[in-house]
Amino acid sequence: MSFLYPSFLFGLLAVAVPVAIHLFNFRRTRRMFFTNVSLLKTVQTETKSFRRLKHYLILACRSLFIICLVLAFAQPFIPSKSKLGLSRSGLTSLYLDNSYSMQNEQNEKRYLDIATGKLDQLLGLFRNATSLQLVTNDFSSQEQAVGTADALRDRVTTVRFAHTPRSLQDVYRRQLNLLATNNPTGTNQLFWFSDFQKSTAGDLARLKIDTTNRLFLVPLETKPTRNVFVDSVWLSTPFIRELQNNTLNVRVRNSGEESVRSLPVKLSIDDAQVSTASVTLPGRGTATATLNFNVTRKGYRRGRISFEDYPITFDNNYYFVIQASPSIRVVHLYDQKSGANYVENVYGNDSLFVRRSFSAQNVDVGQLKNADLVVLEGVAQVSGALRNELERFVRQGGSLAVFPPTNPDGTTWSSFFAGLGVGGVQMQGQPLPPVQPLSAPNRQNPFFRDIFEQSSQQGLLNLPDAVPVWQWRAVGERLLTLRNGTPYLTQSRTGQGQVYVFASPLTTEYGNLAQHALFVPIMYKIAALSVRPQRTAFSFDDNTVEIPVANAAPNAVYKLKKEKLEIIPIQRVNGNQLLMELPKSNQLSAGQQLEAGYYELTLNDRTEKLMAFNHGNRESQMDFYTPDELRRIFAGQKNVQVFDSIQDEDFVEELRQQNLGTNLWKYFVIAALVFLLAEVAVIRFMRG
Repeated sequence: MSFLYPSFLFGLLAVAVPVAIHLFNFRRTRRMFFTNVSLLKTVQTETKSFRRLKHYLILACRSLFIICLVLAFAQPFIPSKSKLGLSRSGLTSLYLDNSYSMQNEQNEKRYLDIATGKLDQLLGLFRNATSLQLVTNDFSSQEQAVGTADALRDRVTTVRFAHTPRSLQDVYRRQLNLLATNNPTGTNQLFWFSDFQKSTAGDLARLKIDTTNRLFLVPLETKPTRNVFVDSVWLSTPFIRELQNNTLNVRVRNSGEESVRSLPVKLSIDDAQVSTASVTLPGRGTATATLNFNVTRKGYRRGRISFEDYPITFDNNYYFVIQASPSIRVVHLYDQKSGANYVENVYGNDSLFVRRSFSAQNVDVGQLKNADLVVLEGVAQVSGALRNELERFVRQGGSLAVFPPTNPDGTTWSSFFAGLGVGGVQMQGQPLPPVQPLSAPNRQNPFFRDIFEQSSQQGLLNLPDAVPVWQWRAVGERLLTLRNGTPYLTQSRTGQGQVYVFASPLTTEYGNLAQHALFVPIMYKIAALSVRPQRTAFSFDDNTVEIPVANAAPNAVYKLKKEKLEIIPIQRVNGNQLLMELPKSNQLSAGQQLEAGYYELTLNDRTEKLMAFNHGNRESQMDFYTPDELRRIFAGQKNVQVFDSIQDEDFVEELRQQNLGTNLWKYFVIAALVFLLAEVAVIRFMRG
């Protein structure tokens, strides 16, 4: 037999009190004389013997009452046969998984509620303990402190779902930090109440539990569950035009084995439903819904994809933001400009474009910082500050289109193109080659997909011709070629940007592309592709969010606002990019919570951009570790015990019997009451 609180055994010294009272009777007696004492002597002898027996019985009852009461407070128990064991006096750390996957239900009861109920029962085993800790995915500051079972019960009632998923490695490190602070050398135990979701648990095979600690895994009775969520959303075109048909593609995924038939997927713009589509998803499969819509106003529009799917509901809405009719900023630099001003006319007849033209000899290179597309027309040489700025512009995501001059400087152009990844540039000597017709473009090329819809078939019967003034080694895509196979227009990627190189000037002496029906749609497509793809939405799982900003000061302080929530993330400005670190649950103030939806990026109380945030897809994948899988993973670690199911009604009793042994304190309390009643009975009924 062992004792949970052996220090209470010092209370056994109290047995000396009734013993002392019975051994030393300090009552003073008075002697009385009688004439005939023979009869009295007989009576006196019998009474003295009876009273001595009565006093011994009372002494025994009182002593046994005190002994049983002290032993009850010391809480004796018979140790369990389990080598793992469980210490009621060590530090106990309890992890309650409150991730969004715990919304799953069994028998119309959420996993989180089931785990909370079992955890509350477990606290009954430690009702007198003062070294308990509760850890959730919030990782809040109050979780660092230890407390009593009653204090933890109060906290459990306030646990809500957390937007930050935590791997079990992170949870274990969090608990180790507390153990090292409060009980670095003692015997401690850890409990994990979780559904053990595979997508968020991390690599459990690499998780090694310190042998001084004992880990108890309490899994829920889970199985792969059907759950539909949005995998990705993208636009069919680089940008949205107002009052025109636009197409949004939505890929949805089914994480369960059960198929989903005819699921309605709805698209809402600014809280008004504008389109719907129906998809059928096989088990563990995907489907893509194509939604057509149009917008009537420019600027940022709030989009939302929604559908009905139970019991997991946190991912039934996907929020995104689109910018309608963004202005495409074109900078036109020239030395030898065509007489018909082809470039200026192309980009000057549509309100979609903001065009500015400058001579390449006296341009302010700062104009390039805010451009989407730079068109070089007839520039004899590129060097100095202009060359450096153009290279930076392309590598950071800008698009550059080059029309050569009639007599290009071979040295500077070869060096400039080499810096952009376009090699093997050779200038044509005099006399120039004869006029050559262009080959028909490849209609399967994505670049020309929209062009042929806009160009008439008659205009393509007679293809343009050209006189090339330079040749180069084709890299990237050959968009147009001459009949002899040499490139006329190529598209190549450099850094994050695009470079378009034409083989001949725009003047009529070097070809008639500028007068052909292909010219305008090609230039429009180049401009359209120069728009940096819109990031329609962000995820809370992103460690760092990169946002393009204009004219940002290095010491600017940006804020994220959503209704009453206002946070200042960790941030820094790198050129025209704002890098923000999204706060985790433990980095938010009390009462703050990041929820999926729309957030305003503000600077000095002015809204700079509208952003949409959603929960990550990892939580949406409903695959879980079974108890058998967990046992195989931790088979080599004897200090880890896995329970079959948290659903067992006798879960806490099984834990107590296997790891705490059999409690005896109740029996000693009953015995103490029995001896107390026995004393009362002896005093009342033994008269003589």
